[in-house]
Amino acid sequence: GSPRRLLLISNSTLHGGGYLGHCQQHIQSFLGQNVRRVLFIPYALHDRDAYARTAREKFESLGYGLDSIHESCDPVEAVRKSEAIFIGGGNTFRLLKALYDNCLIHEIRKRVLEDGIPYMGSSAGTNVATVSINTTNDMPIVYPPSLQALGLVPFNINPHYLDPDIKRTHMGETREERICQYHEEPNTPPVLGLREGTMLLVEGDNATLQGVTGARLFLRGKKPTEHEPGTDFSFLLTDSNALNP
Repeated sequence: GSPRRLLLISNSTLHGGGYLGHCQQHIQSFLGQNVRRVLFIPYALHDRDAYARTAREKFESLGYGLDSIHESCDPVEAVRKSEAIFIGGGNTFRLLKALYDNCLIHEIRKRVLEDGIPYMGSSAGTNVATVSINTTNDMPIVYPPSLQALGLVPFNINPHYLDPDIKRTHMGETREERICQYHEEPNTPPVLGLREGTMLLVEGDNATLQGVTGARLFLRGKKPTEHEPGTDFSFLLTDSNALNP
């Protein structure tokens, strides 16, 4: 089986709580006692120094040191030496472009899929862990060379998934409609809509929904289905083409 270990979080801040507060116990359980330092990748936000300070304060409070990749003179070498990787949220297009610009796509894939170091993502960091960023909510403020992402799992995720509000008068497409439009294109993989407060834990060939709010699964050509925390999503780790009708 695969040695990959992923914690893919929908959002870094939940209403009423602080940065990573809602998932800090999951983080500690995921990283365990073998990890001493985490490599943080703050490329999704413009002010990387401020972002790194926020992340460092949180991880130090949990007992882990944190190094920010933007402070390294050799980002590739920083990934090669890392014990664990955390990619934070922000703009997914900005993040993916920076990963390509710094030649990190292959290096991160190798460290996670071959060497088995823990990978954590929140929001944009979760988007780039998947097949592509086609189902991000973000505006394309920059132009990455490709929409293909790290491919640590063979499906896509839509973080911050929002259910339709029947009381609103807004006439734009709902999140569900936009994901269904994506699936009108051929050979598009499953999309897991992660509501805020929810995360996906991947350990080898097993995937489990964790958190408090649940998720919505979209398979091409099928009606969306609703899933509660604790759901076993291991079947999504098989070749996604086998799930399409």
